[in-house]
Amino acid sequence: MRIDIITVVPELLASPLNESILKRAQESGHAEIYVHNLRDYTDDKRRTVDDYPFGGEAGMVMKIEPVYRCIEKLKSERDYDEIIFTSPDGITYNQHEANRLSLMKNIIILCGHYKGVDYRIREHLITREISIGDYVLTGGELAACVIADSVVRIIPGAIGDEASALTDCFQDNLLAPPVYTRPAEFNGWRVPEVLLSGNFAEIERWQEEQAFERTQTLRPDLIADK
Repeated sequence: MRIDIITVVPELLASPLNESILKRAQESGHAEIYVHNLRDYTDDKRRTVDDYPFGGEAGMVMKIEPVYRCIEKLKSERDYDEIIFTSPDGITYNQHEANRLSLMKNIIILCGHYKGVDYRIREHLITREISIGDYVLTGGELAACVIADSVVRIIPGAIGDEASALTDCFQDNLLAPPVYTRPAEFNGWRVPEVLLSGNFAEIERWQEEQAFERTQTLRPDLIADK
């Protein structure tokens, strides 16, 4: 899978995209992630990517020309399944959307910045708008990292234990059950006996019950959506 990220501050993406699972997935060839500096697609000495909005509102707006040039260049080199814009008013991102994107071959993520982007970009170039929550960030770079991380980690082969990704929270609209490790007792606090029993059928049943109970208590909306 290939992910192209367009940004005005590529430095923000350097560390999170080159550590841990994302780093290993790229080294093993399961994913390719490229960061494109939008300023490289400007045509003035100051490498300007923003301008004042028509209508006199406060703030600055990302210009259409550099975004258009960058996206058109990428599209001339390969086909893209989605061109995503990170936006507070996009669809709310969840595990089901991550699963859907993980099946794609090539995607572009345009990181929003400033007051927003020239709306013609959203009208004519973007195929999907995604929000990672009902709050506003300085820019879409952190949202792009969230999307890239959540998508790449579930690509088959990206992590050593594929079953681990399939049992993550939200994969089946349930929160994960509690997990424990050694020692079996610490400070008088015991691990549930069923996990020490070796009876895998009982353990699986307990895990399912715990996942449902925790979801019902903490996120009943997830059960309502099933």
